[in-house]
Amino acid sequence: MSQRDYYEVLDVPRTATEAELKKAFRRLAMKYHPDRNPGNEETEKLFKEAKEAYDVLSNSSKRAAYDQFGHAGVDQAAGGGFGGGGFGDAFSDIFGDIFGGGGGGRSRVRKGADLQYNLELSLEDAVAGTTVKIKVPTMKHCTTCAGSGAKEGSSPETCSTCGGHGQVRMQQGFFSVQQTCPKCRGNGTIISDPCNNCHGHGRVKEHKSLSVEVPAGVDNGDRIRLTGEGEAGEANAPAGDLYVQMHIKPHPIFERDNADLYCEVPISIVTASLGGELEVPSLGGRLNLKIPPGTQTHKSFRMRGKGVKPVRGGPVGDLICRIIVETPVKLSSEQKELLEKFGESMGKAAKKHSPNEKSWMDGMKKFFEDMKP
Repeated sequence: MSQRDYYEVLDVPRTATEAELKKAFRRLAMKYHPDRNPGNEETEKLFKEAKEAYDVLSNSSKRAAYDQFGHAGVDQAAGGGFGGGGFGDAFSDIFGDIFGGGGGGRSRVRKGADLQYNLELSLEDAVAGTTVKIKVPTMKHCTTCAGSGAKEGSSPETCSTCGGHGQVRMQQGFFSVQQTCPKCRGNGTIISDPCNNCHGHGRVKEHKSLSVEVPAGVDNGDRIRLTGEGEAGEANAPAGDLYVQMHIKPHPIFERDNADLYCEVPISIVTASLGGELEVPSLGGRLNLKIPPGTQTHKSFRMRGKGVKPVRGGPVGDLICRIIVETPVKLSSEQKELLEKFGESMGKAAKKHSPNEKSWMDGMKKFFEDMKP
């Protein structure tokens, strides 16, 4: 029985590239593989035919011989059929990239761990911005062995288990799975004569000093990323990153809510009744606040643009002053007498001078009425 043309088997043109050949075989392998068609002799035959065609055409020298002489130009004993490879080798070549790379690639370089540093700031520094010096415990490349882990005058040896790839392949049913080498743990090398300073790890513990530029307007939970300032990677791999997280300390006067600042302003009963002007604090200095006559406790006054400029942009927030009317304490006899006279002077019209009293009394009466059976 005559053999079909290999290009016809894979359904590709004679000018097909290596990538097109691989794609064509992947499609046929997924369709005809015996594991997907148990007991089907016809699909097994088609799979073997596709495998043979791919084995020849993916090899440049065999392909050249086939293009010139056809099937007669190909040594089937060496290159045809499955030879010593079997199904596993076919899928190792074609589907290896699904499980972490081709058969000949080295293991991925393991980047060092990221670190986090909690930085406490005063509200003033967070709003204005500052530069802070910090010390971070971390792992740094060993200077004695230049991060190799090997003693001076020696070098790491290629792992005999994985051949320096850092990974080994294991056949699991339909697929060939690539796993980290258990002997070298993915490094691809073994250190037989370790460095005395780092004991073969290539890294040592140190405290690293850094200057952190804190931009104006940062808030609780904001993070600054310092690329490459984390832990050094193993075997001279790149370092991780350092994340500096902001924690704003409580302030004795102000509370922050995003871009706005809040503060409580105590005033006397006289100022609340008659009105007046007083100084209030802000992060930019002293400000004058006008108090209108008849101001009540919890009344808020907004001072535009006296808050915080957000670190991510946007308008400057406001300063909101909450009024607390203080009841006078430790009165003298004369002061008590004056207050009594003041109360008597309001007489029956006292309620009109207390704007909240009537509504509160009406609410209380309704509450007790609703409680009656």
